[in-house]
Amino acid sequence: MSQKKAITLYLHVHQPFRVRQYSVFDTGESHDYFNEPNYNSERNNEAVFKKVADKSYRPMNALLLKLLREHEDFKLSLSITGTFIDQAEQWAPDVIESFQALVATGKVEIVAETYHHSLAFFYSRNEFEKQVTLHRDKIKTLFGVTPKVFRNTELAYNNELAQWADSQGYEGILAEGWDPILQWRSPNYVYRPPATKNISLLLKNYRLSDDLAFRFSDQSWGEWPLTADRYTDWLRQATEDAPLVNLFMDYETFGEHQWHETGIFGFFEETVRTWLQDKDNTFTTVSDAITANPPSDEIDVPYTVTWADTERDLSAWNGNRLQQEALKYLYRLESDILRTKDEQLINDWRYLQASDLVYYMCTKNLDDGAVHAYFSPYESPYDAFLFFMNVIRDLRWRLIQDHKTGGLHG
Repeated sequence: MSQKKAITLYLHVHQPFRVRQYSVFDTGESHDYFNEPNYNSERNNEAVFKKVADKSYRPMNALLLKLLREHEDFKLSLSITGTFIDQAEQWAPDVIESFQALVATGKVEIVAETYHHSLAFFYSRNEFEKQVTLHRDKIKTLFGVTPKVFRNTELAYNNELAQWADSQGYEGILAEGWDPILQWRSPNYVYRPPATKNISLLLKNYRLSDDLAFRFSDQSWGEWPLTADRYTDWLRQATEDAPLVNLFMDYETFGEHQWHETGIFGFFEETVRTWLQDKDNTFTTVSDAITANPPSDEIDVPYTVTWADTERDLSAWNGNRLQQEALKYLYRLESDILRTKDEQLINDWRYLQASDLVYYMCTKNLDDGAVHAYFSPYESPYDAFLFFMNVIRDLRWRLIQDHKTGGLHG
């Protein structure tokens, strides 16, 4: 019996703690960096979370649960950041319960990552490993599972990361299926990273993924309006001579980036139904995709590749002097911050590591710049940098006070 053709659907769930309009006059006076008093502000984390919960998390989780119950062959994988979980526990505990209901079906896999959606792998290996452990423990507590596959923040990937994940016992790792690293090969196979023993590499089919994540509602796109039948035909073509197609995207694609009014929910439901009408088709989790498909080749990625911007590198987060300075001063505080053993101070510092906060400082132009501006809650990249650096100044002030008091907190 021939193996079924599989869609590996992976959705990434994340919300950062955005820095409020924190002025130089707040430093030394207020240590509340994330609570924007204006509830209607795009920087008000509670308001943003509740809005996205209504538009995306609640309706999409309800739809996913419906599909999981209706279709035996429907499965998917999720990664859920710790910063998302912290907000959901405060402002929408029912959203956590709805994710728990999905995992309880036994057909939804949780993928490992950093708790704080950070780029720590490139700046502090110790901090990176602490955040991965924090995330693993939180997922175990909430969902009763231990992730077997790893993804780094923003799918930032290279050989060194794969070798680290292999040494930690992960069965698989996710990355962008970028043409320069694939060369003549297809993203629709399982691969092996170099100098590893047991780990497999799954690569995002960025063309088919981005048709939903970015182009679905673009009326200037030549394929608009996209129908489920046409998209399913593309999926069939992708798997005609290959075993699977990896659709990786932000969870917020459904209802937030692509609004309900675009028809994205109905399109998704119809696509699942249409794909599974063929008994030779199925959906698979990332672990099952790896188990069913031995690596077809080795993929060498000596430099870092991500899933953002046209360059697919780290320049979305460290491509200008603003970002470089912000990251330098942030990670320079590490040893002093951790030495205090002040949980609130450490947590504030870790929330500042969310890659989103330096992403908002990007000064690129053209299409990439438009995407950065769309996601940013600030008037300009310079405002994002200014408020962030004011917080860094206050963290230093708190460290001085900690030193003066001999590390007594209360």
